[in-house]
This record gives sequence, C-alpha cells and structure tokens, in this order.
Amino acid sequence: MSAGTPDPRDALARLRAMQAADLPVHGGRTLAYVYDSGLPDVDRIGREAVAAYAGSNGLDPTAFPSLLQMENELVGFTADLLDAPPDAVGTVTSGGTESCLLTVQGARDSRPDVERPRMVVPSTVHAAFLKAAHYFGVEAVVVPVGADFRADPAAMVAAIDEAAERTVLVVVSAPSYAHGVVDPVPPVAAAAAERGIRCHVDGCIGGWVLPYAARIGRDVPPWTFAVDGVTSISVDTHKYAYAPKGTSVLLHRSPAHRRPQYFAHADWPGYTMLNSTIQSTKSGGPLAGAWAVVQSLGDAGYEQLTREVFEAVDRIVAGVDAIPEIDLVCVPDSTLVALVTDGTCDAFTICDEMAARDWYVQPQMSYAGQPPNVHLSVSAATLAHVDELLTALTESVAAAVAAGPVAVDPGIAEFVAALDPTALTDEDFDGLLVAAGLVGGDAADGLALPDRMAEVNAMLDLASPAMREALLVAFLDRLSRPTRRA
Repeated sequence: MSAGTPDPRDALARLRAMQAADLPVHGGRTLAYVYDSGLPDVDRIGREAVAAYAGSNGLDPTAFPSLLQMENELVGFTADLLDAPPDAVGTVTSGGTESCLLTVQGARDSRPDVERPRMVVPSTVHAAFLKAAHYFGVEAVVVPVGADFRADPAAMVAAIDEAAERTVLVVVSAPSYAHGVVDPVPPVAAAAAERGIRCHVDGCIGGWVLPYAARIGRDVPPWTFAVDGVTSISVDTHKYAYAPKGTSVLLHRSPAHRRPQYFAHADWPGYTMLNSTIQSTKSGGPLAGAWAVVQSLGDAGYEQLTREVFEAVDRIVAGVDAIPEIDLVCVPDSTLVALVTDGTCDAFTICDEMAARDWYVQPQMSYAGQPPNVHLSVSAATLAHVDELLTALTESVAAAVAAGPVAVDPGIAEFVAALDPTALTDEDFDGLLVAAGLVGGDAADGLALPDRMAEVNAMLDLASPAMREALLVAFLDRLSRPTRRA
C-alpha cells in the first residue's frame, strides 16, 4: 500500500468488529430473520457463488446468459416441487416482499378495465400484501379468520361477492407467518376461479418445506398448483431452501398470467427498458447463490433437512407441553411455532430472558383480542440444540413468572393514549423517547436501546396499530441518520 492510501485490511477488520454485535446467523439459536441448514459446506458454496457473480447484472439476460440459465433451472426446480402444470412460468425476485408486490401489481394490470381494483385477503395475510395495496392503489379487503386462525372460506367468498366485478385477486397463505397454519386453499381457489379472479398462494415462508413434509409422510393440507384455481405461488429460496439472502421465486400457472408483471418502456432517448421484476439492475450474486445451494442439496438433501426441522418442531411442541405457564397458540402445520402465556407472566419478558440466554425469539403484539405471543421460526440447525432451547425456555418462563407481568407506567400509558397517530410531532416522539428511557434526559442525546425490551414492547402493545405504526416510523427515522465525516 502506498503512503496515504487506506489499507483494505483495516476495513475488513472493522467489518468483522461491527458484525460481532449482530445476531448470529449460524448455530440455530436465532429463530427469526435467518434460516440455517447447519451445513457449513452448503453455506460456503452459497457464499462463493454470490461472490463469483457479485458484479454480474441481471438487467439484460442476453448479456449474461449464465444468469438466464440459472434462473430457468431454478424456476423449473420450483415448478416441479409445487405441482405446476407444463405451461407454468416464473421469475426470481429479491425476496418474498417483491414477489408479493409483483403478484398484486400483475393482478391489477391484468384488469385495465377495472377502475378501482380490490383484493380480498385474510387478516393473517403477510403485511407485504398491504404494502402492495398501498403502493399500487389496490383496495385491500381484510377478512377476519376463524377461531383456528385459518382463512374462513365462507367469509372470503362473501367479501369477494360484495364487489366481484372489481376484485382482481384473492390471497391465501401456506402457511401464515404469525401462526404457522395453512389456509383452506381449495374452497377459496375454487370460488375465485368460478368468478374469473386470480388466486395467489403466499408460500413464501413454507413453500419450500411443505412439499418435502408431504413426501416424508406428514399431513399437509392441499395448497399447490394441484389445487384447481390457484393461479400463482410465491416461495422464498432464502428461507427453507437455505440459500443466501435474498431470493424468492414467483410462479404463474401460464405465461398469460405472468405477462402483466413485465414492464417495458421505449419512448425515451436511452435503451429500451425491459424488466421482469421491480428491479432493473440487480446483482447476479443472490441468484447464483440460490442456484448453487439448490443444485448442491437436491431433493435428497431437502428431504433430510425437512426431517430434521420437523423433528425439532415436534420436540419443541412436546417440551412446551411440560411448561404449564405457556401453551401453543395453535398446532403448527409447518415450522413456525407461536407460544402464549397463561397470564402469570408475559411474552415480552420471556423474549428478554431468552435473549439473556443467547436465544433470539420474536415477540408478536396483541391483535384482534388475541394476547401477545412468542414466535419461533425453527430451522434444521436448531435440532442439535433443542434440549438447550427447552432448558432456556423453561428457565426464561420461570424468571418471567418471578418478575410478574410487565407493567407500563400509568403516566406513559396515558401519554400514549392521548397521542394522535395522524398528527404525531417530533416533540411528542421526543417526549415518549425520554419517558420510555430510550434516550437520556434530553432527546438530543441520541437513541440508546435498552438491553431489555419488555417495557418498550408492552408500551407499544398498548398503542393502536395506527399509533404503533406512527411510533415505529418515527423511531426508524431517528435511528437512520447519516454518520458524517469530521
């Protein structure tokens, strides 16, 4: 290195130092955000493939034909997995949210005759579809689910028929994220087909593991293209295909179903823009990583990983049964487990206690009369540590019982109740930050996240969904401010 030139080794050392504060992505102890196969060689293959294609651009498949070949092979593998018909086509996207966005955009644009398009979704549908509704001007008709947390077919059909002529899409989940159960796809898809409406199955989180679960003999409700009326399915390869972040596959029953998803524009002085996804320029790295991992594992590898992840789920479910203060929200169809308390303790404190024992589990807020709960996304790598997990969970529940349910200071609760989410000011937010202990005595001191989040989560749980959204947007805005050079 010449004098005055930065040493790249310093940047890499700093990178490693910063990463030490992140949640671990390997070891099976992070039960949200990451999906760990527990196979170091598979992780290595994925990383090397990402690096090899980091500079390749998926904007033009004719310029990088290897990317086109990998996408077609990955889509073909997925189509075979999901019982797709011979004419099925698909696209690799940047993740589940982009797949959901494209599903809604494509459904809207398939019906240019509809001036005020709408879609019918269960209340458990992933929030990405509400994001898509917001972005693309599609009215989202949200239908309450049944007592089993599954979509209510009769209620869904009734909602469709309120304005079937404007309904361009119906969505169901396999499984829903919050509860891990598969919606009753056949009756909903049949009703949609009878009315000439698209039916999408959101298999983003479970779509890669459920087919293998069926192959190894587990009871899986019907949800794939084998169900008449299903017109598209999304499935994330960066979840239970254990590929690097971030890729998803959006499959359509036919090219005609996919065509409205495409965007082309030639009426400008530059190159003719032609996009299959929301992105234009996109690194070939994630696609190469997903292709390499899927090629390496194959059906046999995924069947084994599925055996392992479901063994872990079964052992966790059995272990929960031995802890009297907690219970399953519902019996999971897939690899997602939600736990509720009996009132002697609270879910938020359990999450804090688990974190203190080096386990990350996700708190979920109360909704529609259902109390807060603890959410676990189980990976194959968790199997080797299930006994440790159950020990930590038993200890965490005991500690939460000893501490008692978390209570929000009445003054803070009153302050939150008085706030208007449509008129939240910086001064309101600053006052709340100080009251909640997220900053020092002066909001200008900057954010200081506490080690334990139970009181903050309990405060957020008191807020209405609209107020919670406003508070978290304000929090993210305050958190995301540039670090300027001196």
